[in-house]
Amino acid sequence: MNERMPVSSALDEETARAEVYGLLAQLYYAPATPEVLEALRVAVTQAPAEGAFLEEPWRDVVAAARALTDEQIAREYDALFGGVGKPEVYLFGSHYLSGFLNEKPLARLRTDLAVLGLARDEAMPETEDHIAYLCEVMRYLIVGDDVAVANLARQRDFFCAHLQPWTGALFDAIAGHPEARFYAGLAGFTRAFMSIEAQGFDMLE
Repeated sequence: MNERMPVSSALDEETARAEVYGLLAQLYYAPATPEVLEALRVAVTQAPAEGAFLEEPWRDVVAAARALTDEQIAREYDALFGGVGKPEVYLFGSHYLSGFLNEKPLARLRTDLAVLGLARDEAMPETEDHIAYLCEVMRYLIVGDDVAVANLARQRDFFCAHLQPWTGALFDAIAGHPEARFYAGLAGFTRAFMSIEAQGFDMLE
């Protein structure tokens, strides 16, 4: 047989997961930098984590980055998530879980973060239930050095409590917005990635 099995390891998979969460945190927190967009444009159109399910949505992200200029993507970010007062699309979990910002879901999140020994950087103006912050927490729970905190059980609990209940509504809101092009692709990819995450955590039960 000439078939070659792909070389993989649990460490490789964990690194890939952490890198995806890190990229998502960057892309949802602020308009993408020219460096990040250039990296996307030259990326292979293959998912950055294992799983064929991710390949098509990843291609959509790369294609959108190639089709649009940096300025167009920055304007799209501002049109969707920026502006003074009420944005077109909220990136905060409390909005989807309770209909309001800074409500009980945020208080529960802060309690769980304190248990993990984490707290928001005072330089960050957004509250902790911002999708970018939550992705960054997941990245930390994957690659952190403290195995009492950075382990699969903690990842599952945090994901199931603070991401899974509301992010589908966020992705629907982004995909349904008439001005969403790059971020529609990103929402599709994030939905697919989190679906795989949820399936993986279900197997831990």
